[in-house]
Amino acid sequence: MLFSPKLIRTTLLLWVLFFANAFSYYGVVLLTSKLSSKESKCGSTILHSGNSKDNSLYVNVFITSLAELPGLLLPAIIVDIIGRKLSMAIMFILACVLLLPLAFHQSAVITTVLLFGVRVCATGTITVASFYAPEIYPTSMRTTGTGVASSVGRIGGMVCPLVAVALVSACHLSAAVILFEVVFVLAIASTLLLPFETRGQQLRDNVDVLDS
Repeated sequence: MLFSPKLIRTTLLLWVLFFANAFSYYGVVLLTSKLSSKESKCGSTILHSGNSKDNSLYVNVFITSLAELPGLLLPAIIVDIIGRKLSMAIMFILACVLLLPLAFHQSAVITTVLLFGVRVCATGTITVASFYAPEIYPTSMRTTGTGVASSVGRIGGMVCPLVAVALVSACHLSAAVILFEVVFVLAIASTLLLPFETRGQQLRDNVDVLDS
């Protein structure tokens, strides 16, 4: 049923969305620790300076972790005002814009602020997607469709450290940022191409009543 004519588009786009969500979220988390690590050999791309204290990693991770709170509050405020799809698209675009400067050397403060903003957006998109997915499927397959999409997202979380973070460890920060940008663009496209908006709509019970 996930690949039936009326649902295959929704299913595939949702898989891309969840994959990109997990990839970008865990990427930002791991990127923070990699950029803060005193073991990094990329002198111009790390957050700390040579005389930074040993706790710089924990401070930077703690600050960016605080982004979880506004990342949960922001979608709660805007999701019923502008809708699910537009909320995710806007936050993905913001994340894309905020991450781009990190392709070049930035000061420690600016890097932390940018990573904070990207994590706010990544947390927000995951929050919206987590209740948009059950709404977009009919009752007969709501949990199955959402569960499979979430599983695809976990794959994104596993692939991320093997690819993107490995690039940072090898001092290819610009390549890692470009990779994240591509993932964000794919997420934006998949969000906008999803077949319908669920804000204010009655949940559907059958596949037959779905609008293509």
